[in-house]
Amino acid sequence: MTPEFHRPLVIGRIGSGGRRENLVASEAERAALAERFGIPAIGLLRAELLLHPAPGGAIAAAGRLVAEVVQSCIVTLEPVEQSLDLPLALRFIPEGAEPSEDPEAPDEFDIDGETIDLGEAVAEQLSLALDPYPRAPGATLPEGLVAPPEPEAAVAPPRPSPFAALTRLKRDK
Repeated sequence: MTPEFHRPLVIGRIGSGGRRENLVASEAERAALAERFGIPAIGLLRAELLLHPAPGGAIAAAGRLVAEVVQSCIVTLEPVEQSLDLPLALRFIPEGAEPSEDPEAPDEFDIDGETIDLGEAVAEQLSLALDPYPRAPGATLPEGLVAPPEPEAAVAPPRPSPFAALTRLKRDK
């Protein structure tokens, strides 16, 4: 299945000196991504990347992601507009390569044969940057609204000990 924001790049086009890529999502791509992320709208999605070869056959990419998104307030469901401008640090690794275990390392994506999908990598970065709990200015929970109490765990009746049953058998003799 082709991703909503598909921007394939053949690795051979990067070259030893690197390559600059500017990605801009169309209106249809932004609408499809908004649906995928479960948000009302994405008004702008743009990324600038500088790619260069890295050790082990990997490709490193650094740049910026700029987006205008609309999410729904978690309290009122009103639209909440947000502007995002974030640095990007990505690493594309060959199939079968071990991903880095360093939590500070750039996010890694697999190289599909001789191609990388810059658009899908950018879309995934956008999804990670979205506010998980967007709140409209001044939105508060109604007074007195509290979370329901945790249901008490059902306590099962204690099981009789097998040794107690043996003791009863001995007594009955």
